[in-house]
Amino acid sequence: IQIRWYSIAYVLGIVLGWIYANKIIKNITIRHNFLAIKKKDFDDLIFYLIIGIIIGGRLGYAIFYNPKYYLNNLEEILMIWQGGMSFHGGLLGVIITTLLYSKKKQISFFQLTDVIACCAPIGLFFGRIANFINGELYGKISDLPWAVIFPAGGNIPRHPSQIYEALLEGVLLFIIINFFALK
Repeated sequence: IQIRWYSIAYVLGIVLGWIYANKIIKNITIRHNFLAIKKKDFDDLIFYLIIGIIIGGRLGYAIFYNPKYYLNNLEEILMIWQGGMSFHGGLLGVIITTLLYSKKKQISFFQLTDVIACCAPIGLFFGRIANFINGELYGKISDLPWAVIFPAGGNIPRHPSQIYEALLEGVLLFIIINFFALK
């Protein structure tokens, strides 16, 4: 059994996001004295979100990054262990899954997505850290003191763009969204 950094990133992002979502739901209920979303409903949604992330992420990768190859090798679309997930596809998977779930349970789609949006930067943070550890998506050549030499990037220091993204779309976005959403 191989443990991959993306697996750890996905698990940490989902579990910590789920824990945080439950805190948001509890605090909204207490502060605003209404039950917009029940904890049990959100707990049930998590299973479907995981499916949406995986299916959407994989289909997105196949469609956005190498459609010709996957049209000729349809069976390989299912081989997620060989790598290849797309943020865009994962996002679409989450949106579609949440829309279907909200209609089935007659819960406001926008209230569910508000909670998800508050938690999403947690997963984005861990995903970009996994990109850094795997040496993927590195930046342009740099002579800055914090530049990194990535094995696949040649023997040239480069911007650790994954760290910039982890800090900006992970930490900073988390702070901004939660400041405005939960004030």
